Amino acid sequence: MKINLRPSLERGHASHGWLDSFHTFSFADYYDPAHMGFRSLRVINQDVIAPGAGFPTHPHADMEIFSYILRGALQHRDSMGNGRVLKPGQIQLMSAGRGVTHSEFNPSGSEDASLLQIWIRPNQRGLTPSYTEWHPDPAREDDAKVLVISPDGREGSAIIHQDADIYRVRLMAGKVVTHEAAAGRGVWFQLIKGLVTVNGTQLQPGDAMCTEDSGTLTFTATEDAEALLFDLA
Repeated sequence: MKINLRPSLERGHASHGWLDSFHTFSFADYYDPAHMGFRSLRVINQDVIAPGAGFPTHPHADMEIFSYILRGALQHRDSMGNGRVLKPGQIQLMSAGRGVTHSEFNPSGSEDASLLQIWIRPNQRGLTPSYTEWHPDPAREDDAKVLVISPDGREGSAIIHQDADIYRVRLMAGKVVTHEAAAGRGVWFQLIKGLVTVNGTQLQPGDAMCTEDSGTLTFTATEDAEALLFDLA
């Protein structure tokens, strides 16, 4: 299998004082024609939001947008009437559909908040906007690979309007997990923390790898690790 590496240090970077963000793909003022997305995956931003700061109300349309909370808390409000505070390990998934506005703030006055902000193109335009969440099951906290988002909501996952299966991967040092990449699909693996070797290719925190070849991907943690794995049509 051909493994393509996206090193963390080659990502775009923006610092706005209240927001420090690394862009895996082209976003805002960061433009790299070689990194415009991967299949339906359009945005992976690793954001750190200062205490009391955040994204004021702004619009989106025709995009599936989710946030995976890594540290601190994120306060969400939207034009559908949702108001929630998300904690680490939780996911919020918003289908912007034909149009929605929302804001995202760090409600803490003393601690920053860290998250992955991810955009995926939907399988059709003009959908009815919707909002849902995924919360981890304490009984599965030690599972190496847990389905968190899918098109059919199986295994308690949040539903996305795209042929995309997204897994949370957690590995203790020395542990191994595999994933079968099917013919005609693509896999993107975004490492959040720890060290992982994928079919002999070593990843550092913030690194990503992708493949569009079929076969078995073997993920081996050389120190405790956490990641998101995207299996995309």
